[in-house]
Amino acid sequence: MKWEDLYKRAYVPYSGKQDACVVLGSEGGFYVGVRIENVSFPLTISCVQAACSISLSYGENPKTIYVNSNDEPQLKYWAQEFDCDILVGELPANLNLANYSEQAGIEKVPILKKLLDYAVAGNSNFPVSAIISSDSGHYTGVNIEVSDWAKGLCAERVALCKAIADGVKTFQSLSVHTLKGEFSSPCGACRQVLFEHLPLSKAELYHANGTYSEHFILDLLPFSFTSKDLFS
Repeated sequence: MKWEDLYKRAYVPYSGKQDACVVLGSEGGFYVGVRIENVSFPLTISCVQAACSISLSYGENPKTIYVNSNDEPQLKYWAQEFDCDILVGELPANLNLANYSEQAGIEKVPILKKLLDYAVAGNSNFPVSAIISSDSGHYTGVNIEVSDWAKGLCAERVALCKAIADGVKTFQSLSVHTLKGEFSSPCGACRQVLFEHLPLSKAELYHANGTYSEHFILDLLPFSFTSKDLFS
């Protein structure tokens, strides 16, 4: 495994600046994160933000961050937040990257309910779980909150980070569940990000009261900002 292999997984259609990192979690797991740009530039997910959030979604605190250079803007924040070591240059010799995908044919509702226990939602006390499905399998996510609220990620984006880090480019559906609230639905920021990757897919929303609704993702955010508006 080389850095170039990880860079190829990044989604960087606007800047072309490929970036990736690997996080070693507190229980010994390795987690890849890649840069995921968005046409709405502030919604771009850094590789460190992605990798640390993925690690946390599996119940592991980030302990070591492996990067190829130390100019990643969020690197200092995440290292301080979890008292991480930063190693620049070589990837770990014992790097064994598991595929993030879950087995095809999973029963979504039981998985979504179980995932809520992994949410890191100490600030909001509002756990959310999500599953993004593709031909390659299913990718799970929970919301991750940290001391700087702007650097946390919603469940939908954590699931997307896993899928893109695995090299997935086409998607089938999104499923979302919340423990509380009247209506389980992606927030506005997630809707903009999801619109870029799976606009014609269905959003399956499993509400806290046991009801269910289904929507096309492109209908969740009317008049979404699109790339055709960029560089004009």
